[in-house]
Amino acid sequence: MNQFLEKWGEAAYTTLGFFWMAVWAFILGYAISSMIQVFITEKRMQEVMGTESGKSVLLGTFFGFISSSCSFSALATSKSLFQKGASFVSSIAFLLASTNLVIELGIIISIFLGWQFVVGEYVGGILLILFSWLLIGIIKPDRLINKARKNLQSTEEKEDLDQNGFSEKIKSTKNWAKVGKQYAMEWKMVWKDVTVGFTIAGIVAAFVPDSFFQTLFINTGNGQESFDFLTLLEHVIVGPIAAFLTFIGSMGNIPLAALLFGKGVSFAGVMAFIFSDLVVFPVLRINAKYYGWRMSLFILFLLFTSLVFASLLLHYGFNLLDLIPESNSTSITEKEHFKIDYTFYLNLVFLAISGVLIYFGFYKGKDVMHHKDMAPKSPLLEKVLKWFAIISYVWLTLGITIKYLI
Repeated sequence: MNQFLEKWGEAAYTTLGFFWMAVWAFILGYAISSMIQVFITEKRMQEVMGTESGKSVLLGTFFGFISSSCSFSALATSKSLFQKGASFVSSIAFLLASTNLVIELGIIISIFLGWQFVVGEYVGGILLILFSWLLIGIIKPDRLINKARKNLQSTEEKEDLDQNGFSEKIKSTKNWAKVGKQYAMEWKMVWKDVTVGFTIAGIVAAFVPDSFFQTLFINTGNGQESFDFLTLLEHVIVGPIAAFLTFIGSMGNIPLAALLFGKGVSFAGVMAFIFSDLVVFPVLRINAKYYGWRMSLFILFLLFTSLVFASLLLHYGFNLLDLIPESNSTSITEKEHFKIDYTFYLNLVFLAISGVLIYFGFYKGKDVMHHKDMAPKSPLLEKVLKWFAIISYVWLTLGITIKYLI
């Protein structure tokens, strides 16, 4: 019993330490994302993404890069672009870029996994787009694409009527109120995922033995150079399955990805795990509501196949260049998280910035309307996640109490 209580306290401490490491990065990323989404409209995006040319794909990738990292927001925006005339290829490029190439995700990955994984994330995101583009060109699913367009309802969306230039927009209190509201919406979209994801990471770090990962991911713990092709293939297939079982978005899954790497999972398997936020069941169901089940399953096949090839290519490429870091479980789970260092001061600064944005959103922006199209989340899934988040807060409160008072 004493051992269980000790591990409970350790799990809670690890979860809170993980989150403390990442607070400033979350705030920075979502603040930047919110400003971009308010000050840069989608109208121009839709006008230049209507063909399957390289330029359209490149622009879809760029617009995805400067948008939100939330999978549900990305699904809704890519649907809107496709509905209004963007090509299927450029819409997929936008979807992949907005979930794999965004600034905030790179910051979080750098904190938990290091610069090599940041490079892998961005290079891999580009590879995902290229492989998807190639597969679409080979398969030519024109009938599916045409049917998917017909399945989209012709709903009117509010247009941005503000014709002022960027300098005028950025001086407007009304626009900063919209930024504040969008910032709050970003947190509203992910708070449950982040809470549950970080809590799971702490529990896994404290309770799950290495033998479990050695069973789930074969041949772990022997160094990155020891993996043969079949082992790597197993890892990049099991990685998405593990992501599916956690049902957490990519931002919440990064600490767990760091733990997987620390337990000896291959670089390819960890990258596949990170890339898997668009091949889980909630996304499959949402795409089915938008485009129909046949197109949804095609997108699943497209993205899963692309992430398998991208993850394997990344592993072999990084191994050739000697860029794969050595896994070190103690670096993330046993470090002292709460101390007066750069993280402490960054958190103070960005918590103040967060307060300013919330002030603009809910005090200055009381009469400002700001709507962002969102994917139709499952009420049941959201309710389950909410209860898991509440249970997580209870678990963390009791765990920290046990660690320091008992």
